[in-house]
Amino acid sequence: MSLIVFPAIDLKNGQVVRLAEGDMDRATVYGDDPAAQAALFAQAGAQHLHVVDLDGSFAGHAVNAAAIERIVETFPGHVQLGGGIRNRESVERWFDLGVSRIVIGTAALKDPAFVKLAARDFPGGIVVAVDARDGFVATDGWAEKSDMPVIDLARRFEDAGVASLLFTDVGRDGMLKGCNVEATVDLARATDIPVIASGGVAGIADIRVLSLHADDGIEGVITGRALYDGRLDLKVALAVAQAAA
Repeated sequence: MSLIVFPAIDLKNGQVVRLAEGDMDRATVYGDDPAAQAALFAQAGAQHLHVVDLDGSFAGHAVNAAAIERIVETFPGHVQLGGGIRNRESVERWFDLGVSRIVIGTAALKDPAFVKLAARDFPGGIVVAVDARDGFVATDGWAEKSDMPVIDLARRFEDAGVASLLFTDVGRDGMLKGCNVEATVDLARATDIPVIASGGVAGIADIRVLSLHADDGIEGVITGRALYDGRLDLKVALAVAQAAA
């Protein structure tokens, strides 16, 4: 299997943004038309897209629903969606609207039974977000740090049928410091669930290194700011990921 490259569209007030370290007050706006951005990623060859409703992460429910619906209608590939999805109704609604996979973070810590039931009822459709601050799980839009170690949360879902773990080093997210490859690979080796790397991708070197660890359980990588700032060419990233298969 080749590494999946997920270009990211993070939504705040209906705009395409990137945050620095998950801080809503440190947002850079990259566009006013999220669906158009999704179309550009598709034209570059992307078959997977990662979308986050940042406002929803804090509100606990969908805030940028209209923008997400337009993205799903526009993007011909698979849309992976996260941000404030914390109940069964939300999960069902987004699957009905054409989302391929749902990312659940806060509820994975606070209501694991809900996540396990969703994983059972929607095989291959639920991704658990394992967001880390200093090795501990961050929740509620990364605004809070729990007392649960990352590996403990991951292992909680080992036999639940979740599709993947989405591991983000919050301190690197949007900072172009380079992906925390060591922590990501350690997590992949410690569980039986495929892991998606996220946070800090700075350029093509991150894609190359992560692609070398596909056999360790690294399924994919999410990249945002590096694409928007022109530090990473999506076509090149996709080609490198494919060549490593």
